[in-house]
Amino acid sequence: MVTVETKMTITTSQLFFLVFTAILFSSAHFSAQSSNEDEEDVKKSHFPDGFLFGTSTSSYQVEGAYLEDGKGASNWDVFCHVPGNIMNNENGDVADDHYHRYLEDLKIVQSLGVNAYRFSISWARILPRGRFGEINPRGIKFYNEIIDNLLLRGIQPYVTIHHHDIPQELEVRYGGWLNPLIQKDFVYFAKICFEKFGDRVKYWATINEPGLFVNRAYIWGTYPLGHCSKPFGNCSSGNSDIEPLIAMHNMLLSHSMAVHLYRKQYQMKHGGFIGIVVNALMYEPLTDEELDRQAVNRALAFDLYWILDPLVFGDYPPEMRHILGSELPRFSPTERKLIKGSLDFIGINHYSTLYAKDCTHSACTDGEDRPIQGFVNTTGYRDGVAVGGLTGMPRFFVVPEGMEKIIDHVKKRYNNKPMFVTENGFTPPEKQSEQVQDLLEDIDRIKFHKAYLAALARAIRSGADVRGYFIWSLMDNFEWVHGYKKRFGLYYVDRQTLNRTPKLSARWFTSFLTNNSHSNKDEFWGDSFRNKDMLKRSGDKKADI
Repeated sequence: MVTVETKMTITTSQLFFLVFTAILFSSAHFSAQSSNEDEEDVKKSHFPDGFLFGTSTSSYQVEGAYLEDGKGASNWDVFCHVPGNIMNNENGDVADDHYHRYLEDLKIVQSLGVNAYRFSISWARILPRGRFGEINPRGIKFYNEIIDNLLLRGIQPYVTIHHHDIPQELEVRYGGWLNPLIQKDFVYFAKICFEKFGDRVKYWATINEPGLFVNRAYIWGTYPLGHCSKPFGNCSSGNSDIEPLIAMHNMLLSHSMAVHLYRKQYQMKHGGFIGIVVNALMYEPLTDEELDRQAVNRALAFDLYWILDPLVFGDYPPEMRHILGSELPRFSPTERKLIKGSLDFIGINHYSTLYAKDCTHSACTDGEDRPIQGFVNTTGYRDGVAVGGLTGMPRFFVVPEGMEKIIDHVKKRYNNKPMFVTENGFTPPEKQSEQVQDLLEDIDRIKFHKAYLAALARAIRSGADVRGYFIWSLMDNFEWVHGYKKRFGLYYVDRQTLNRTPKLSARWFTSFLTNNSHSNKDEFWGDSFRNKDMLKRSGDKKADI
């Protein structure tokens, strides 16, 4: 006769076997290139004293409450409401409802054991009509409460002023980033942020990923305003060869003006630091041919140097000037003086490594043989074999050594300017019959962060001045054009109830931060079993995603 106790023992043993087996064989998702990094021991003690460990979110992706308490419409609010722009026609109207649940979410942040939290401020929540309207006091109150609660919990706020979302008023009035008038609006917005929050915020990033944004918004037309031209897309308006250059020019000048204001009026008083966040892919040559090696440098130039060269050296990279000639805007002597050196640190958002192929002497398609793309084709595959382990994003691959390489590259080109890894994260490949428990037992995400942290630690040991690492993201959220299907979070968010449930990776990250080790397996396996019990009680164990 099998007793109830025996049944429970068998069940637990089976669960243990399944989890243990998954750990042994989940490396199938990772490339052979990354096997050494996967196995490398990594501890918190491998990082410098005072190193910031945190998680990241952004306003539009988590807040919701899109027209509540005086908030105005943003470019993303309008764009998402156009059928066909977003997967499954989803939007950020509710998102994770962070606007109403922020106290719960800050408790979650604290429970992880982090010492920093990166978030962004909704421009339209503070200034619903930009400088053409009044400041929204309820927006100020919301961010004051977030900042104050973080500090009460011993967590440093790391604030991004602009993370893709701007008031729709500015798009309608003068075309947003395509008009130099936006520089005045951005500095006005930044000034309000410095005045209202700067006494407690020590880390400011002006703009998140300007390169990615202008590519999506003005080359491919997949971000608002949705501008593009053939062969990149079939948008109703736009010029993919010219508009991204104009928008980037205005972004960089806006950044430099905000930095100048901060340094002149607030930095000495508040003792903070200010920088920018870039999307930083690493590239490898598709072949051993010299042309593909040169393509790597052009790929980096059109992704990374485009933003950082002006802010460090005072002008666009020569690699771009050589290709684009007079189409690339020029800084006036006054602007060059303003923009040069307008960085205290560089924020690095690193997710993947790709191959680069030359398009000057080889046939390429989809606009890659045009100057605005640097005559470079980028791909994740060589002879049908992926550059690294697959993820849930088509151009994101697991290549941990890419982290070490991109950090070393930025260190050398920019004289070892202080850096923060402001985003690094993993979303698993989708399964046809995915269940909640599959998402909670995210062993591949743990392996991903262990491998990338080990690579980052090696870069630091080699002399890179890296001062922080932020996991993207705190919780599953609205992933832009992908809607809610891509799940990068340490916490699972049920789209029906919006309840937050810690994944195995959340338990691992806490263990890593609090026990100075990555290997406290009993603790986070035990929590995995408790998650199963929670799901069984709620009746959600077999719910499909």
